[in-house]
Amino acid sequence: MNSPGTESTKDTAVPTIPRERAWLIDVFGVMFQVFHAIPPMTSPAGQPTNAVFGFCRDLLWLIEKQKPTWLICAMDSPGPGIRESWYPEYKANRTEMPEDLRPQIPLLKEVFEAFGLPIIQQDGWEADDVLASLAAQFARHGTDVAIVTNDKDARQLLTPQIQIYNLRKMTWFNEASLLEEWGIRPDQVVDFQGLVGDAVDNVPGVPLVGPKKAAALLQQFETLEGVLAHADQAPGAKLKENLKNFAEQARLSQKLVRLNTELQLDFDPEAGRHFRPDVEKLQALFRRLGFRKLVDEAARVLGQVPSSAASTTQNSATTTPSLNDGNPAENSLFSAPENNTVVPSKPLQRLERTWEMVNTPEGLAALSRQLPLLTQICIDLETTGLDPLRDEIVGWAIAWAAQHGQPGRAVYLPVLGPPGSVLLDGTAVVQTLKPILENPQCQLINQNVKFDLLAMRKVGIRPATIGLDTMVGDYLLDAGARSHNLEVLGQKYLSAATIPISDLLGSGKNQKTMNQIEIERVAEYATEDAELVVRMAPIIESQLQEAGLWKLYDEVEKPLIPVLADMEFKGIKVDVPELERQSQELSITLARLMSEIHELAGREFNIDSPMQLRKILFEELKLPVQKKTKTGPSTDQEVLELLAPLHPLPAKITEHRHLTKLKGTYLDALPLLVHPQSGRIHTSFNQVVAATGRLSSSDPNLQNIPIRTPEGSRIRRAFVSCDPEWRLVCADYSQIELRMLAHFSQDPALVSAFEHGEDIHRLVAAQVHQVALEDVTSDMRRIAKAVNFGVMYGQSPYGLSAALGISREAATTFIDEYFTRYAGVTTFMENVLDECLATGYARTILGRRRPIEGVRGPRERNRNRNMAERTGINTVIQGSAADLIKMAMIRVHHRLERENHPGQLLLQIHDELVLEAPAHLAEELGALVSEEMTKALPLDVPLEVDVAIGTNWLDAQ
Repeated sequence: MNSPGTESTKDTAVPTIPRERAWLIDVFGVMFQVFHAIPPMTSPAGQPTNAVFGFCRDLLWLIEKQKPTWLICAMDSPGPGIRESWYPEYKANRTEMPEDLRPQIPLLKEVFEAFGLPIIQQDGWEADDVLASLAAQFARHGTDVAIVTNDKDARQLLTPQIQIYNLRKMTWFNEASLLEEWGIRPDQVVDFQGLVGDAVDNVPGVPLVGPKKAAALLQQFETLEGVLAHADQAPGAKLKENLKNFAEQARLSQKLVRLNTELQLDFDPEAGRHFRPDVEKLQALFRRLGFRKLVDEAARVLGQVPSSAASTTQNSATTTPSLNDGNPAENSLFSAPENNTVVPSKPLQRLERTWEMVNTPEGLAALSRQLPLLTQICIDLETTGLDPLRDEIVGWAIAWAAQHGQPGRAVYLPVLGPPGSVLLDGTAVVQTLKPILENPQCQLINQNVKFDLLAMRKVGIRPATIGLDTMVGDYLLDAGARSHNLEVLGQKYLSAATIPISDLLGSGKNQKTMNQIEIERVAEYATEDAELVVRMAPIIESQLQEAGLWKLYDEVEKPLIPVLADMEFKGIKVDVPELERQSQELSITLARLMSEIHELAGREFNIDSPMQLRKILFEELKLPVQKKTKTGPSTDQEVLELLAPLHPLPAKITEHRHLTKLKGTYLDALPLLVHPQSGRIHTSFNQVVAATGRLSSSDPNLQNIPIRTPEGSRIRRAFVSCDPEWRLVCADYSQIELRMLAHFSQDPALVSAFEHGEDIHRLVAAQVHQVALEDVTSDMRRIAKAVNFGVMYGQSPYGLSAALGISREAATTFIDEYFTRYAGVTTFMENVLDECLATGYARTILGRRRPIEGVRGPRERNRNRNMAERTGINTVIQGSAADLIKMAMIRVHHRLERENHPGQLLLQIHDELVLEAPAHLAEELGALVSEEMTKALPLDVPLEVDVAIGTNWLDAQ
């Protein structure tokens, strides 16, 4: 047999596996472990999924590394068990299952079904009893058994054939481990627990008998009955007395912990040998839950070729099998399929298609005569990299469906390539396409149109009319999806496999740029992308129409695309010397902090080493361990915050971490992102990332610049106007999410407060505390502000108490008083959840939708919202605020264009717009922006906009 501790990680020292071994899993035990070990996760539909994800990852690892002959899941039976009839207080002190764990149980059952794993339960008995009976049955037939559990009751089952496996620590526990830890044999485990009891299960045991005393007594007297019979020989008068007075309690405890190994289970071991996973079903489930990395992992581990690895053609004259079995003409890219389903029902295959290379002046001239006859085309640009403002255009892929008597076609126009390639002149291509694209009658469609708008603008083309962006359209249909890239969409709408980019460019150190690849291969890749868009566009548009989302796309998301492109093209100027000064100052501060940290610790150590920090905090300073990981006590941020009141060192460590991150992420990184020609930073605004509809930014992420600390806020000083004679104009919605809450809830008190311009936080504090407005203290207002924002998203009394440093009782009272005073808020929230339950979606003010699953029925709900419920309410409030700011951006942009105003929109950060204008027009611009922002959407409460003007972003706050 394998000895315990032979595995320390998933990648090392896997023990030798016997020819046959049955692996028995304590489902709830593993489920609780991974739930608490993995941070909160949600599926595209808003369901909590961290426990499911962790369980799936564990199963795949176990199947790959341990190669079980049997893999069986055991679960508790629902309702009271037989032990409660023996002792009603059994497990009485167990806390209720977390709200975000409960809805994951049905998902886990789907997982087990797709894996082909049997789930064994027995009425009245616990999973431990099922495990015990299965283990005994397998052992009788000579099969080795691994029990995957962390429950100490299972230690009574240990034999040379039966071991316990800790999936978190990757370690085995056997008879030798038991002797080392408890000092007893497996047959003494129930006697040991009868004496010691079990606080987790509320098994009483004998007072004053701990593990060491119990082990000593059993070593001397062998069994529980032997201990009780020789109570007079126990050391100490009180122990003698307790062994006599609590003898029956000890026997009851022993009975409670003894596992039943003789259950008559409805399970045939031979039928369960070599379980058979349904890989396609499992992958579909993983896609639904957003476990993208596990899709291919499942295929790899379970022995099926991943869908993304479908074969590709390397020659334009070669075709792959058609998507349908009927007439090949019906499979043409240029005939949209009638079936609008988004779930592939067939194995992925490459589209059957043809494409043409246009790389001669004559071919370009012929194309220039055909393109003006079209009203919709897809143009997909290939570039030397992923930055459209820095990289060069390599080639133009153009595709269109049959229209106006013109047959569908896909062509590639190469302008860069390896030496010896036959190429077109880049300027000639631009001159040919410019009048076509700038004709308002020609509609440009593509996947991620904004990228192409920026690349085209760099060469002097500004397309006049945008049609469907398939990426944005899919985002509106499935806002919670993890990805909206072309590969995913091709699989989703067409069951189509695509050429992986790595097949062209390679990866790692050997990765090439697109201009280094043979133009024939680039042409095949690029035209395939364009053709996919042409074929998907009518499907996605049809589904947007059917879902009532076309207006949202047509009036909000589509007109926003060129607005964002203009903002990205313009960028914002950065004062690099200012960033360098701040970086130098922070280096001095960090050095001082390091010295203080070492002084508090009593010696020098590497503060970036968790192992060294753990030794300082918990061994040398003797601070209490807050939580453990598989490598030892945790030193994460949450732990340091909990330890801060006990010793000054954790707070200093936190400060050092914060400033180090600030320096590396912003002060040292931002200068490297300044464009060499423009001298500005051109962040990328992402339309399809946040499921609520909010914009995000990347390269750099300007939305995450911390402003709650002086050092973080000071970074904004480096963002400046383009010229000393210009000014930045910042316009910020005031308390927009609370105003949205008032609008939706129609709560009279909230609506009235905003109508009369009152301080909403002071008003809430006064009403809840039942004091006059002038008697509201700063502390009262602070609590009211936290509740105002917290209640929208289901903050619990525990969360509020932790955030504000008040008692849980006080937090509970305040939240209860709030909902009593503002009953309209409660009604609104319940209505949102009712709609989520009925339709499966949460919807914003403009009809943006997000799939939500896991909302409980009205009778099951309480103030402690589960994750799905919090997500649903958050989507309505925050998503509606996102709708508002997007409409405001469009209005401001169009107004500036209409009036030929020199002011320009630069940034959107949450509820704030940043613009720049000549100094003498700055106030005028502020008034213009404020007017357009307050009129962006009609609400039942007034909108207020705070406007500030300055030479830099910080001074304008």
